[in-house]
Amino acid sequence: MDSPTNHGRKMVKGKIEIKRIDNPTSRQVTFSKRRKGLLKKAHELSVLCDAQVAAIVFSQKGKLYEYASSDMKKMMERCELHRREYFHEERLQKEQQVQDLKDEITIMVNSIELLQRHCRLVSDISIDNAIGDSIYAYEGDNMHLRRLMGEDLDTCSVEELKEITIQIEKSLTIVRSRKAKLNEDEVGKLKAEIAGKRELLNERTRLHEMFEEKTLWMQSRNLESEKNASSSACENMHISNVETDLFIGLPRSRV
Repeated sequence: MDSPTNHGRKMVKGKIEIKRIDNPTSRQVTFSKRRKGLLKKAHELSVLCDAQVAAIVFSQKGKLYEYASSDMKKMMERCELHRREYFHEERLQKEQQVQDLKDEITIMVNSIELLQRHCRLVSDISIDNAIGDSIYAYEGDNMHLRRLMGEDLDTCSVEELKEITIQIEKSLTIVRSRKAKLNEDEVGKLKAEIAGKRELLNERTRLHEMFEEKTLWMQSRNLESEKNASSSACENMHISNVETDLFIGLPRSRV
């Protein structure tokens, strides 16, 4: 009868951490068990899948353990041949990639040189055309100016003379309008200056009148002061003429 503690439980195998075993005895025991298991698995794989399987194991002390489903030497030669073919094919692929890159670089360099030559050619043509256009425009402008000044009119047709006349009239209209505007501005400036001078003159006149009024007021004030001083002097003189003699006895008449 199962105990209550083990009822319904399953034993689960714990995972072993894969790392080097420090204990030499345990390490040797584990190596022996795992080696046998590995060779057994290799044999089973060969039998079950009809595969060519070879396994080689060297112990820590250098002892060789091997398994081969057929002749080990032939299997090693076959492995070496396969490695050579694999690395040869890989080397050929890398060489082909390098060659493809070189070809692409060559094509790009040629394209860049072709574009540079094309740009230089286009630039030279553009410069020549620009110089020609500038010279033509300069000569045309000089001819037009001379005709506006009344020169080189012998080769002009009637239509060209009419056009020159219209341009001169337009220019005269613009010049007259500009001249009228300048005259108007100048007149406005002169009016402003005259108004400023007139205002300054009025201010000076007002100040002069104020100064004269102040002067007259000061003069009248001085005259009043002088009159008051004279009156005070007369009164003082009158007071000084009064006799103040002292008599003892009956009053008597004075001569």
